[in-house]
Amino acid sequence: MLIRDASTADWPAIWPFLHKIVVAGDTFTYDPELREEEAEAMWMARPPGRVVVAEADGGNVVGTASMYANRAGPGAHIASASYMVDPSHQGTGVGRALVSDSLRWARARGFQGMQFNAVAQTNSYAIRLYESLGFTVIGTIPGGFRHPVAGDVGLHIMFCPL
Repeated sequence: MLIRDASTADWPAIWPFLHKIVVAGDTFTYDPELREEEAEAMWMARPPGRVVVAEADGGNVVGTASMYANRAGPGAHIASASYMVDPSHQGTGVGRALVSDSLRWARARGFQGMQFNAVAQTNSYAIRLYESLGFTVIGTIPGGFRHPVAGDVGLHIMFCPL
């Protein structure tokens, strides 16, 4: 698997699985009716942020990560990131490769930590992955995520010191 910087030419490969994940409504706090133009503007972070894609199967884009400072100004020393893995490639190490790459990126740029602002409590695979890479749940908003099947569930804030 190759993790490389994304370009606007990668968007047509990212959008189908990003859209599928957002419409499912079970992991991200994005509006399930998010339009493609809005999604592209939101996901394709501009420098100093970074967007990458994971390629497998002879160059097919199977995942993506968007990384950036969590906040501006006095909060800009803490990074954040979001990850999307094509559902047909989940469980194959794509997520681990993307998270690991974003942690290396954040360390190399001098960030002091990485914070995830909204991890659905029901997203157990992601939580286990993040914890295995050094993240801890530092707080949970009770009922902060409206899961389409489980109802209102907790929304974790997770942190990894760098």
